[in-house]
This record gives sequence, C-alpha cells and structure tokens, in this order.
Amino acid sequence: MDWLLAPRLRPFVATAAFASLVLNLAGLVPSIYMLEVFDRVFTSRSLETLAALSLMATLALALGFCMDRARARLLARAGRVIDECLTPRALEAALTDAATAGGSPADRCGVQDIARMRAFLAGPAVQALFDAPWLPIHLAVIFALHPLMGFAALAAAAALFALGLLTERLTRADTERALASGRGAGQRIEALTRHAEVLVGMGMLRHALAAWQGAHAQAMDTQQRLGDVQATLAALGRAIRQAVQVGMLALGAWLVVAGHASPGIMIAATVLVGRALQPVEHLIAGWKSLIEVRAAWQRLKAREIDDPPQAPMRLPAPCGALALERVSLQTDPARPAVIKAVSFAIEAGVCLGLVGPSASGKTTLVRLMLGLRRPQIGCVRLDGVDLAVWPRDQLEGAIGYLPQDVELFAGSVAHNIARLGEVDAGRVVEAARLAGVHEMILRLPQAYETELGDGGCTLSGGQRQRLALARAVYGLPRLVVLDEPNASLDAEGEAALSAAIDGLKRAGSTVVLVSHRPTLMRHVDRIAVLRDGTLEAIGPRDAVLARLAGATVQALRRPREGDAMPTPVPHAGAHA
Repeated sequence: MDWLLAPRLRPFVATAAFASLVLNLAGLVPSIYMLEVFDRVFTSRSLETLAALSLMATLALALGFCMDRARARLLARAGRVIDECLTPRALEAALTDAATAGGSPADRCGVQDIARMRAFLAGPAVQALFDAPWLPIHLAVIFALHPLMGFAALAAAAALFALGLLTERLTRADTERALASGRGAGQRIEALTRHAEVLVGMGMLRHALAAWQGAHAQAMDTQQRLGDVQATLAALGRAIRQAVQVGMLALGAWLVVAGHASPGIMIAATVLVGRALQPVEHLIAGWKSLIEVRAAWQRLKAREIDDPPQAPMRLPAPCGALALERVSLQTDPARPAVIKAVSFAIEAGVCLGLVGPSASGKTTLVRLMLGLRRPQIGCVRLDGVDLAVWPRDQLEGAIGYLPQDVELFAGSVAHNIARLGEVDAGRVVEAARLAGVHEMILRLPQAYETELGDGGCTLSGGQRQRLALARAVYGLPRLVVLDEPNASLDAEGEAALSAAIDGLKRAGSTVVLVSHRPTLMRHVDRIAVLRDGTLEAIGPRDAVLARLAGATVQALRRPREGDAMPTPVPHAGAHA
C-alpha cells in the first residue's frame, strides 16, 4: 500500500509533525511565563515586565492555537486521502470477492477498516500520538530547571509508558475478539434482514431472535470486559499523572524551603510535567482505538489492494467462442467435487442448452463459464484465452448474464438496463426491444425514467426478470448466459424471451441457456447434459433429446427376461 499512499500522505504527515513540534514548543511558554512572573515580576514589581511577558505568552498561545488547528485539519485531510486512494479499490476487491467466493460484501471488512482509519485520523488519539515523541523536550526543560525534578519527571514518564505496555498486553486479545464479534453481529443482522419475509411469514422470528440474542450477549460480555479493563487502566493513568503533579509540587516545595530552588521553578516544573505526561495518558485512554487501527491496517495490507495496478495488454474484443478443458471444482474438501472433469467447446454464435436434474452442478458450471469461480483443475477459455487471464474491464460489455436470483438497483429503468453506466438512449431502447420489454416499460408511470427502489421492489418478479434480460442483452454482448431465465415469466414473458434468444442467435452471440422447461430447448443448437457434476452427453439438439427420451422410456419399462439393458447416452462429441 506504500506505493499508493506514501506520495500523497507524506506532505500531510510531515507538516502535521512540524506543527506538533511548534505546538509543543509553544506549550512550554505558560510554564516559563509562570517562572518569570514568580521570580522576576514579584521581586522587581515591574508592571512593564509583566505586560511584556503577557504579550509574549499571548502570542505563543495564539501560535499554539494555529498549529493545533492546522494539525487537526491536516490529519483530517490525510484521512480523506486514505479514503480516496483505498476505498474504491477495497470496494472493488470486496465485490469481486463476494461474487467469486459467495457471501456479502459487508463480510469483507476493507471498506469498514478504511472508515475506521479515517475516523482515527480525525480523533484525539492520533494527536496524542503526534505529541508523545516531543516528551524529551519537556523533560529537558524540567532538567534545566532542576536535575532532581527532572529525574522525578523521567521516572513518572517511565511509569506511564510501562502502564501503556501493560494496557496493550491486557486489552489486545479482548479488542480483537470484540472486533470479530462486532463484525459477526453485523453479518447476522444482515442475514436476518435479508430473510425477513420467511422469518415473519413462517413464524420463525422468535427463534431467530433468540439465537441472535445468545450470540449478541456473548459479544456484549466481551465488550463489557474490555471496557472494564480499559476504564480501570485509563483511570489509573489519570491518577498517576495527578499524583506525579502532587509529588512534583511537594518536591518543589521542599527544594524551595531548603533554598535549592525558587517558587517559580516549583510552579513551572509542576505545570510542565503535567503537560508533558498528558499525551501519554491520552494514549493509554485511547489504546483500544490504536489496536483497532493497527489491526485494520494489517488486514488492508494483507489484501491485494496494496498491489500496484499494472496496465494489462489490450486483447482483441472476444467473439464468443467458449471452451472448457477438463474443468473440475471442489467447493468443500469434505465432499465430492461439484464439477468433475467437464470438457466441451462451442463456436461463436452457437446456442447451447445446459440441462440436468437439480443439484447436478449447472449453476456452478455457469459461474465457471463467467469467471466467477476459478477451477482447481483445468481452465475455461474465451476465444482461446484463459478466462482468469482476461482483464475484467476488457470484458465489460462483452458478457451478458441473467442469474436465477435477479437483482435490480436503485435508479431509473434506463440506468439499470445501461448497466449503471452512461445512458445511451438508442442502445437502451434497442436492448429493451430485443428483450421484448419496450411496451411493458412504456406502460410504467414514467416509462424509462421510472425510478426503481432497491432491488426493483416496485416491480413484480416477472417484470424484474424481463428488465434483467434487457440488461443482459444491452449492447449485444458476444457471450450471453441465461440461468433459468423463465422462472418467473408468464406466457407473454416467455414468448418475449424466446424472441430474444432468436434475436441473439441472429446477431451472432454465443448463448448458454440453462432451463428445466423443454419449450425453450427448441431454440438451442446443441444440448449438454450434466448429472452429479459430470458431463453425460453433449451433441446436436435433436439427437440428444431423442437419446434422452429413449433412455427415459427404457428406464420406465419393467425389465423382462431377455430384455437388453438401456443403452447409456453416449458422449456426442466435444466440439461444435
């Protein structure tokens, strides 16, 4: 991440460090002012001296105010720089991870970690972190006032630093557990919200809440234990600092009585030691945030967002030829492979029907074809290039996908069809006509400008699926994958889907169609049969359907003596 942040952060951090130096030097002035007032003004009774000293102290305090304000603003700007540099890459990595590995982007804490770092840079703990290195300046001034008081201040600083190390040791494990439990609680709430209809409709809400409350109580116990330890150590830090000030005052008084120091030295050293130890006390009080930010930084460095982006070589626009070479995928080591050595190839412009019983691996195979999952064995090639090598930005607009679970986004109908990019009215209408939804859209309250809620909640299931089909065919992509595209469609919608498939074939797009309904199979050129993750057959549509029908009839017949066993469906070839 250093390559990305260092050049932009360095000016802010360096200037903030310089401001901290000037601020701490200005912070010496009140103590020196007290020293001069007690030792010079009281003895000389000179009002002119008091006025001059007061003027210099006022100027120093004004300078300190300016430096303090400048430092706060610089650190806040540094937080914004971190956000601007890392958040887009972290969000991209989180969404890619969610698409390829399953789950929710909220489970990936990159964006949350960046927000935590930004908040830390705008908070008081980081200012104490910038002030702590200047502690030797204050100790040097105290030593100059009197060596004995200097040694006392040094011992007090060592005690507070030891307390800081103890704080880190006692709170690190609980802080990490509290962070993990907090993320887990957020994921559970998100899961409950996502399945709210099922929970309420089936009367499962009480049990779901009981399970959440048990996990939430454990998280609260961890946070309470951490808060108790943190509060105790913070209070101990404040008590030590105040005790040090009292002790310094007593030591100074003894030195004054013994004639080894003046009253001004006693007051100045007492005030100065309190000012010197204050950042250390603040660090102890804010140690939890320091541990959180350190953990966040380590998680961010462990991600691939710290890799410098390399401009990949531009590949020719894909034509849509698709090939799978002995592709195997095992999602769970304790279970058999989901996809087992699947090999076939289809030329550009071919429409392939993918059929098979439930849980045969069709959707997983579709995800492999789209590059959403990477096989452990074999590879998926698009126009002869391994799909894992294709830069995703170069595939933008070249692939269309209609998943089983349709998701639309908040925004207008046109914005959704245009894939959240710049709306090209001509291409949007062309895609809508190809998907057969143009007339349906015109019947909406504001036609293409109709605003959809999150997930397209203002539309029916069939309408959402038809709009998603228009989004999939937007720009006539060279490879279109339709996974159960007629699951929510009525007769009108299914007729429009059939017309869209024919239109894609005429345009030369490669189409992969997953469906349980035989009515759509009349549009395909070839059929692949998948069973238990294994490719049972692939070949021309009519030949495979006839063989499937024959195998089904033979399997249903009661076997009689002398009957031949049903002929297994042969592999009808690997290439179109």
